[in-house]
Amino acid sequence: MPQIMLMKAEYLVLLSLLLTTVVITNAFYIKKQFYPSVVYLTKSSTSLAVLYVQAFVFVILFGKLVQRIFLGQLRAIETEHLYDRAWFSITETCLAFTVFRDDFSPQDRVDYMEQSPVLGTIFHARVVGLLSVLCLLDYLFISSAYMHTIAKGASVQIVFGFEYAILLVSVISTAIKYILHSIEIRAGEQWENKGVFMLYSDLILGFFRLTLYMIFIIVMMKIHTFPLFAIRPMFIAMRSFRKSCNDVLESRRAIR
Repeated sequence: MPQIMLMKAEYLVLLSLLLTTVVITNAFYIKKQFYPSVVYLTKSSTSLAVLYVQAFVFVILFGKLVQRIFLGQLRAIETEHLYDRAWFSITETCLAFTVFRDDFSPQDRVDYMEQSPVLGTIFHARVVGLLSVLCLLDYLFISSAYMHTIAKGASVQIVFGFEYAILLVSVISTAIKYILHSIEIRAGEQWENKGVFMLYSDLILGFFRLTLYMIFIIVMMKIHTFPLFAIRPMFIAMRSFRKSCNDVLESRRAIR
């Protein structure tokens, strides 16, 4: 069954590439020059539809490439989570050009460290590489949004700036869990204090995430309107922060 689906995907990729080639060739054949051909492509609904499909195919192929480099073969639970997150991302992107999601975060792969007794060097290199790339990209996008807002005033860059700030918090949370898991693995025995560190890290980072959502909503209400698309992620952040608070309180009561 997976081989059949793979063959169908390959046929779809080839079909989209063939259609794109035909559309571009037809435009150049009719207009003869580059600029008129580009104008023709942008004004033709059929040509745009084909180009959009081709762009979507390129995005999927790029995602597959990133997966191969940083994650390798996905487990069933990781594939399921990826599809679930992608669905919410698509719907929220249609609403507000932003996702507030961490689809490419190696959260599931880091959680897998507790279940697997043997982890090779490639596993650690992939996780560290992906976390580093995500941190760097989030920082660059935040800096770009900040500089653009300072130079040209309030715009959609504010939305993207807060989005990547929230994603950066998620990446930091995953990095902390990876470090704690790695310390326990190197120790060769169960680390009793790991749970305490994870509880407090979730509490602190959850507070930062919730604060960012609140600031974002206040800013959006002042410069534009109430961001309806932020209700669901903010509710999830509030619920997660409340759970972290309860976990910390229960942990302290148990210690006493």
